[in-house]
Amino acid sequence: MSFVLDPRLAADTLPIGDLKLSRLLLMNDRRYPWLILVPRGEGLRDIVDLDAAARATLIEEIAAAAGFVRGLPGVVKLNVGALGNLVSQLHVHVVGRAPGDAAWPGPVWGQGAARRYAPEKAAALVAQARAALATD
Repeated sequence: MSFVLDPRLAADTLPIGDLKLSRLLLMNDRRYPWLILVPRGEGLRDIVDLDAAARATLIEEIAAAAGFVRGLPGVVKLNVGALGNLVSQLHVHVVGRAPGDAAWPGPVWGQGAARRYAPEKAAALVAQARAALATD
């Protein structure tokens, strides 16, 4: 089985690496520190599509990603969600929030146009995440 990332996720993110279960991505929007975990499995749409062991692994990966995001400068609140209304492929958002951010206190989804990272800033954040989360 080969893993294929939804083209919409691929277009909006930068790859960080693979965890035990999930492909880890950085949302290319510098307004928020925002990671996305995409479990590598065919036809996965909702968390209940994973077996019990995979669900447990996903929760641990979410916790690790959330710990990394929480440690970034300025983050005071975490938003974690698996919506999938626009992209049906199972994916989990881990977003760092702070009062005064571009969407505070509302949700980040659909709030203005993304502001892409400068290439050097993106590379540094990807490298930091890779080191912290021990991705392959």
